[in-house]
Amino acid sequence: MPNNQNIQSRKGALAFLALISAFPPLSTVLYLPALPQMVEALDTTQTSVNMTLSMFFLFFSMGLLFWGPLSEKFGRKPILLSGLTIYVLASVFCAFSQNVEQLIAGRIIQALGGSAGTVVATAIVKDIYSGREREKVMATIMSMVIIAPMVAPVIGALLLKYTSWRTIFLMLAAIGATALLRGMFFRETLSGKFTGSVIGSWCRLLVVLKNPGFSSLLLIFSLAPIALMAFLASASYIYIDGFNLTEGQFSLFFAFNATCAMVGPTIYMRMRRHIEPKLIITGCFILVAVCGVVVSVFGHMSPWLLALSVGPVTMAVITVRVPGTHLMLEQQEEDSGSASALIIFFAMFLGSMGMQLVTLWPGTLVTNLGHIQIGVGMVCCILWLLCHNRSFIIQPPS
Repeated sequence: MPNNQNIQSRKGALAFLALISAFPPLSTVLYLPALPQMVEALDTTQTSVNMTLSMFFLFFSMGLLFWGPLSEKFGRKPILLSGLTIYVLASVFCAFSQNVEQLIAGRIIQALGGSAGTVVATAIVKDIYSGREREKVMATIMSMVIIAPMVAPVIGALLLKYTSWRTIFLMLAAIGATALLRGMFFRETLSGKFTGSVIGSWCRLLVVLKNPGFSSLLLIFSLAPIALMAFLASASYIYIDGFNLTEGQFSLFFAFNATCAMVGPTIYMRMRRHIEPKLIITGCFILVAVCGVVVSVFGHMSPWLLALSVGPVTMAVITVRVPGTHLMLEQQEEDSGSASALIIFFAMFLGSMGMQLVTLWPGTLVTNLGHIQIGVGMVCCILWLLCHNRSFIIQPPS
C-alpha cells in the first residue's frame, strides 16, 4: 500500500504519474504527421528535420542521468518542477522557431526538461509504493502511457488540417504547463536526501552499478527492448514498401501492435495471481524467441502473419517490463532516483541499437527482425535462468 499519498486521489496520482511518464512518446509521435510540412515551411531537408527526432532521444537519455541523481539530493519535487518549467519554455521556443537550427536547439532543451519528469515518476513509484501494490501501479501507468503513441498521430493529423505544425508544439507546452500546475500540489516523497555534493550525487550512479543484483538484472531487462525497437524501426518499410500497403492500412497494423503492448501489463497482473513472476518472465523470453522463429520463416508471406507473430513479441517485452522494473528497484534500498535513471537510460540506449541493427541489411528486413528476436529471447532467457536465484538478487515481498 502507498505510504504517502501525494495527490488527493489514487486516480489523480496515477494519471499524473502517467502524464509525466508519457513525455517521450507525446513529444515525438504527436508531430510525426507534420514532418513533411516542416521541411517545406523551414525550407530545409528531410535529414535536418529528422535530427529533431534523433537529437531529442539522445539528449533525453543524457537528461535521465543528469536529473535522476539530483532528485536524491534536492528532492523529487524541485527537480520535477525545474524540468517541467524547462520543457514548457522549450516547447514554446520550438513553436516560434524561424529555422531548423533553432528548432533542433529547442528540441534538445525540451528533451532535457522532459527527462526530469520521466525519471522522477519512476522514483516516486518506488518512494510511495511497495510489494505487489507497486507492480499494480507500474502496470497501470505503463498501460496508460502506451495509449499516447496510439492516439497522438491522430490528434497531430487533426491539428494539421486546421493549423500549422507550430500549434503542435504549443499543445505540448500546454500539456507541460498542465503537469507543472499539478506538480505544484505534489508533496515531497523522498524521506532522506543525499547530503553530499552535487558531483557526489552523480557518482551515485556508479555506486548503483556496482550492486551486482541491480547490474545483472539491468543487463537482462535492458536487452529485451531491442526486439521491440527493431520492429518499430523497420515496420513502415516492411508493411508499406515490402507488402505494398497504404499509409492508412499500415496505421491499422501499427494500432494492432500497440494494442498488444497495452494489454501486456493487464495480462501480467491477472497471471500474477496464479503464477510466480519468475515463471512469467521466463515464459515471456521463450515467447520472444519462438515468435522470432515464426517471423523468420513465415513473416514475409503476408502482413497478417507478420502482425500475428510480432504482436506477441511486443506484448511479452512490455509485460516483463513490469516485474523487471519492480525487481530492479527492489535491489536498491536507497538511490532510487539514480536507479530509475539507469533503468530508463539503458532501455532506451540498447533499444536504439536494435533500431540500427535491423537496418544493416535493408533487403532482408523481415529475416533480420526474426533473427534479432530469436537472439534477444534466447540470450535473455539464458541469463535470467542463470542469475534470478543467485544469492545477490534480493527477492521482493509477495
